[in-house]
Amino acid sequence: MLSRHAVAHVAGVDVSTEHFIGGERVGSDATFVDLSPIDAQPLAEVARGGDREAALAVAAAREAFPAWAALGAAGRAQHLRRLADLIDANVERLAAVECADMAMLLRSLEARVIPRGARNFRAYADLAAAYEERVWESNGTRNRVIRMPSGPAVVITPWNAPFMLSTWKTAPALAAGCTVILKPAEWSPLSCSLLCDLVAEAGFPPGVFNVVQGIGEEVGAALTRDPGVRRISFTGSPETAVHIGTAAARNIVPFTGELGGKGPLLVFADADLEAAARRAAGQYDDAGQVCLAGTRLLVEGAIEDEFLELFDRFTDGHVLGDPRDDATTVSPLIHPDHLARVEGFVERARANGDEIVRGGRRREDVGPLFYDPTLVLPRSNDSEIVQHEVFGPVLTFQTFADEDEAVALANSTSYGLSGVVYTGSERRAERVGRGGSGGHAVGQHVPRARPDGAVRRGGDLRHRPRGRRLRTRLLLRPEDAPDPGRHDGVSAVDPSR
Repeated sequence: MLSRHAVAHVAGVDVSTEHFIGGERVGSDATFVDLSPIDAQPLAEVARGGDREAALAVAAAREAFPAWAALGAAGRAQHLRRLADLIDANVERLAAVECADMAMLLRSLEARVIPRGARNFRAYADLAAAYEERVWESNGTRNRVIRMPSGPAVVITPWNAPFMLSTWKTAPALAAGCTVILKPAEWSPLSCSLLCDLVAEAGFPPGVFNVVQGIGEEVGAALTRDPGVRRISFTGSPETAVHIGTAAARNIVPFTGELGGKGPLLVFADADLEAAARRAAGQYDDAGQVCLAGTRLLVEGAIEDEFLELFDRFTDGHVLGDPRDDATTVSPLIHPDHLARVEGFVERARANGDEIVRGGRRREDVGPLFYDPTLVLPRSNDSEIVQHEVFGPVLTFQTFADEDEAVALANSTSYGLSGVVYTGSERRAERVGRGGSGGHAVGQHVPRARPDGAVRRGGDLRHRPRGRRLRTRLLLRPEDAPDPGRHDGVSAVDPSR
């Protein structure tokens, strides 16, 4: 039974503020304050882990590993599917807490983002159970490839869409037979605490799933340097990834990092400009705190004025406000420190000679953590605001003369995660999607609708520039494109960025 001081009452839901280690709640001597972005007021005092809690969690995961691995994929799948059912049964509670803690639009959380967590557990349970060993003969020998669990995996997740992104990482690890130590971001830890309750209710053996809360430089560092850890997965900043990668290398532990994005949204003159402009204005969703957002608007020069007129119309339709209100389309930023970071980017751009053509100011009339949807015309492609991830409601606008220049601009940042291409030509979409020689201008192709209503669909293209795997889908009808205001909430940075 939890002590009263270890429970926060958030949006009508009781949430434990303690760690979850070895199937039990574990407190700490120190705490940290978790603020709600909605009003910048404290939600909870959360247990602040350190070396002790990290060591306990790794020990619990190591002890639980042999039995969990021995269950086999089918045995583990039963647990994952029970957990998925429980997530589905608790969508409203999870969404209410995450909305209060992170301020994503409540309707998005309820309709898509939280249910996506359940789908993650089911999908990986099915994949693991369906896996068949590869066996073949060659040169007179019989070869056999099998997949074996590695051991305890440390998973460090970001503060945007914390629940869904935690399931995205922990589900495959658990399905594969690894045990997990999850370290959620300190700016939005509460929905992951609720996940622990559901894990226990689903009957997971103690120690298979552990959550340690705290500051990245403290408990995160302790977890990643522990020699008992066998895998590390991290979403956050390149700067933090350097420290994690160094710690992993010392123990020769495989490390996976997803380190942000500065995606291009390319619009050619033959595109459906209204659809493209609507999508561009949709990049302000969740206050721009989405790693897959197309924050660099690259538009063919011949349609600059027409596109900007449409873009302004759609952006003017945004409503800044409480994420629990159905009228709201742009929510607040996550934390005062992050608001200061976003504002710093814009002010440096202004001082650099970049033109702020709309926005560029706080909106304290709406709430303490709101920032106006902002559009910047950079002085040059080398401008900081073009080359670095702002992770706020800030877009840049540049024009290109032809396809070659479009690809060159799209490939001109060191961040490469995804992009979107609006054009009426499938061939151009494929050329730009391939990005020329070694490029990474990949993304969704959304051309004009064909008058006869005919549909053709392309497949997935995969590229790995600079060691990264990028995704592209060719979507050959505007209605196939995701609604920019209704996404699954993906990727992020951590508070240290």
